[in-house]
Amino acid sequence: MNTQWQGWFNRRGVTFGDNGATGFADYGHQLDAVKNGAAISALSAFAVIRVSGDDAQSFLQGQFSSDILAIDDSRSQLSSYSTAKGRMQASMLIWHRQDAYFLLVAADIAAAFCKRLSMFILRSKVKAEVLGEACVLLGMVGGGVESALGEVADQPFAVSTLADGVALRLPSGALLLALSPQGAASVLERVGEAVVPVDAEAWGRLDIDAGIPWVTQATVEQFVPQMANMDLLGAVSFKKGCYPGQEIVARTHYLGKVKRRLYRAKIPEFAASGDSLFSPESADQAIGQVVNVARLETGCIALVVVQSSRWEEGVFLGSLNGPRLEKLSLPYPVDDE
Repeated sequence: MNTQWQGWFNRRGVTFGDNGATGFADYGHQLDAVKNGAAISALSAFAVIRVSGDDAQSFLQGQFSSDILAIDDSRSQLSSYSTAKGRMQASMLIWHRQDAYFLLVAADIAAAFCKRLSMFILRSKVKAEVLGEACVLLGMVGGGVESALGEVADQPFAVSTLADGVALRLPSGALLLALSPQGAASVLERVGEAVVPVDAEAWGRLDIDAGIPWVTQATVEQFVPQMANMDLLGAVSFKKGCYPGQEIVARTHYLGKVKRRLYRAKIPEFAASGDSLFSPESADQAIGQVVNVARLETGCIALVVVQSSRWEEGVFLGSLNGPRLEKLSLPYPVDDE
């Protein structure tokens, strides 16, 4: 059933169904709006987990790779959750509001991740729940769009409190809004007519260009945090206490070089998250994986985890006979380059 906030999209030709949203403008037009104009996206590819209770802070501090104690109502933080072997089961963006923590994760892992997290609560005074339709996620980019919100902070990871939710400034410069359905409807009513609704893939281009990886079902338990550059993004603390996988993460940091890193790449054919990557010297053994993808007019642009030493000899999608990847720059330095 469409809610009031969805009506804004409906009036612009976008409809919501069991298979997602449809009716968007030409994909090239969407990308242009995201990069150069004003765009709004209903972020159905993500979900929010609310963690509350008297012991929420200490519980999360003992589970996640980042320093949860550094989060307050004005600043969000990237983080990750790993198995005892240091393999990431989730990457997330965390913020705090009204005595609870909110975890933004990929929608296709939200339920399983929340269930696993709840397994370790035991006797702690903590509750973890997926918010579902109670929390509407909107992505907004472009100065004309932001005017509908009033004054919001412009520093990366800053959190601004709104009447019915929060606005988080992303590393890309765009805004993530987490609102009640009524709050979302109110914000959208104030948006100008020149704003273009865009789908999840077009919006994902912003995170890809910013070098922000999201663990999805296709890549669960495939990478230690450093492989996905989580340490370079401030999502790993090497000074806090123990958490699952901490020994592996710390050993990698202090004793060894990270052989695989996250890179941005252009691929002349379309790829999907989880696709394997190959290089001549490794024959039929995969040397990396595709993490996140956004289409281009021809092929796609992607974040990939790959052995850093393989770029010179060539990195190929699917097999040694597949298309060769073109390595692109990231907005932050990669130590192993």
